[in-house]
Amino acid sequence: MSLLAIGINHNTASLELREKVAFGPDKLPEALRQLRQQVEGSVIISTCNRTEIYCDARKAGKTQMVDWLSEFHQVDSKELKPSLYIHEDHAAIRHLMRVSCGLDSLVLGEPQILGQVKQAYLQSRELKAVDPVLDRLFQKAFSVAKRVRTETEIGGHAVSVAYAACTLAKHIFESLSSSTVLLVGAGETIELVAKHLASNGCQNMIVANRTRERAMGLASQFGAQVISLQEIPDYLPKADIVISSTASPLPIIGKGMVESAIKSRRYQPMLLVDIAVPRDIEAQVGKIRDVYLYSVDDLQSIVDSNMEQRKSEAVQAEAIVTKESDEFISKVRALQAVGSIREYRDSANQIRDELLEKALQSIASGVPPEKALQELSHKLTNKLIHAPTRALQSAAEQGELAKLAIIRQSIGLDDLS
Repeated sequence: MSLLAIGINHNTASLELREKVAFGPDKLPEALRQLRQQVEGSVIISTCNRTEIYCDARKAGKTQMVDWLSEFHQVDSKELKPSLYIHEDHAAIRHLMRVSCGLDSLVLGEPQILGQVKQAYLQSRELKAVDPVLDRLFQKAFSVAKRVRTETEIGGHAVSVAYAACTLAKHIFESLSSSTVLLVGAGETIELVAKHLASNGCQNMIVANRTRERAMGLASQFGAQVISLQEIPDYLPKADIVISSTASPLPIIGKGMVESAIKSRRYQPMLLVDIAVPRDIEAQVGKIRDVYLYSVDDLQSIVDSNMEQRKSEAVQAEAIVTKESDEFISKVRALQAVGSIREYRDSANQIRDELLEKALQSIASGVPPEKALQELSHKLTNKLIHAPTRALQSAAEQGELAKLAIIRQSIGLDDLS
C-alpha cells in the first residue's frame, strides 16, 4: 500500500501556524489540481483545529509531499516540519477513523468533525481528486464513525458549558417547545446556547442585550424577540428559563427583581443559569422558593463529570476503530493480490495450453498417446516449477531465511498454520 496522512492539529501546532497552512475555499481547487499531478488521489481536510492531507501516494514519497505542502503555503519547512505528523498505510487508516469518530478532537467525541470530514471528501470527489483506494477508505471511515455513535455514548454527554445549560433545562422542563427562554447577552456563548435550544425545539426566545444591533443579529437567526437590559424586569415574569452571559462587572438580575417575577408567575418554577464571570445574577436569588439558580461552577462540575464518562466510552470506541482498521487493511491487501493471482493463473493456463497443443499435434502425427502424455506431464511439471525453483535457490544462496520460508509456504512445502 502507499497511503499517507500528513497534517498538523491543535496538539502539534499553534493557531498561528495552523492558520498559515489552512486550505480555504479559494485555495482548495488549485491545491487538489496540483496534487493530482503527483499522487493517484487526495483528500484535504482543513478546519480551525487541523489541516490534513490524505493521499494515495504510489508515485510520491513523504518528503515530496511535505515539500509540496511547505511550498504551496510559502511556509519555511524548518518551521513546519516539527509540527507535522505523518502516518502511513495502516496507521493512516486508523488515524482517519479516529478523526472521523471524534477521538482526535480538541473536545473528545465532538460530532461536528464527521460532517467536516464528509464535506472534505465530497469536495475532493467533485474535483475528481478521489481514486478508488481513497473512496473505499473514506466510506469505511464514515461507517465506523456511525457504528461508534450507535454502540457507544462518546457523544452523549454535555461537555461545553453552553450545552450543559441546555441539558439542564431539558431535565427540569418536560418540553422546551412550550417554554419561554430569556437570553441575557448576545456573545458567542449565548449564540451557542440559542443554537442548542433551537435544535431541541425551543420556539420562544427573548434576547436582552446592551446594544440592540448585536441582539438583532442573533435574534434574526432564531425568530427571537429583542429587548434592552432595562426592560428585563418587565419581561422576566414571562421567562420559564433565564440564561445569562455578559461581560457586566456587576449583577444585572437581583433578588428583588426575581422575587417580583416569581410572584407575578404565581410561583410557577423558574430556572436561572448564570454562565457569566463575574456573576450576572445575585447569588441570593438561589434562596427564593420555586427558583432554581445554577452558576458556571455548577455547570462545570456537570461538564467535568460528563468528560470522564466520554473518556470511559472512548475506550470502547478505540477498540472498535482497532478492529475495523485491522479488517480494512486486510481486505485492501487481499485486493492488491488479486492482480498478481490473475497474472499467475493466466501464465499457468498459457503454459498448459501451449503444451497441450503440442501433445495433440504429436498424437496426430502418429506418436503413441501414452508417450505424448508422459512428455506433456514432464514438460508441464518442469515449466510450472521453474520459477519457484529459481526463487528457492536464490533465497538459499543469499541466506535470506525469511524469504525462503515464505516461498516454501507459498508452494505448499510447509504448513501455513
